[in-house]
Amino acid sequence: MNLAEINDMDEAAFVTAVGGAYEHSPWVAKGTWAKRPFASPEDLHNAFMSVIHAATPETQLALIRAHPDLAGKAAIARELTTESTFEQASAGLDRLSPEEFARFHALNTAYRERFGIPFIICVRLNTKDSILFEFERRLARDADTERMEALKQIGEISRLRLKDLDIA
Repeated sequence: MNLAEINDMDEAAFVTAVGGAYEHSPWVAKGTWAKRPFASPEDLHNAFMSVIHAATPETQLALIRAHPDLAGKAAIARELTTESTFEQASAGLDRLSPEEFARFHALNTAYRERFGIPFIICVRLNTKDSILFEFERRLARDADTERMEALKQIGEISRLRLKDLDIA
C-alpha cells in the first residue's frame, strides 16, 4: 500500500485498511480519514494521534479499555485480534509457566482495581521480564499519569502496526 492509495480511499476502505492499528476503535480511523492527504507514514500516525488527543477523556478511556489484559482471558479463549495475538506472542506471553501466568493474572487484577483500565504496554518493545517490572513500577503511579502512559503506549503500538502495513 502506498500513501497515494491511502489518500484516495473512501472512508470505509480507509477504516478497513488501517483501522486495525487501534484495538476495536474504528472511530480513530474515521476521525483520521478527514485529515487526508498524508505526506508520509509519520504524518499518518501523527494524524491518528491528534484524533486521540483531541477526544474527550471518556472517549480516550473507551480506547484504553478496548485493549485486552496481557496473558488474560481473551488470550486464553483465543479472542484477541490478530495484531494482539502476534504482539503478545512476540514477548512470550503465549508460553507462560503456571507461576508466570498466575503473576500476570494477579498484576492485571491489581492494576484494573487501582486504575479501572487494563495495563497497556507496547509488548513488541519489551520482554516478559521488562513487562513484569513495568507492571510493578507503574502500579505505584497516580491515575492521571497512568492514563497518559496508556495513551503513549497505544501510540507506540499503533506506530508499529502501521509500520507492519508497509506504507510507502
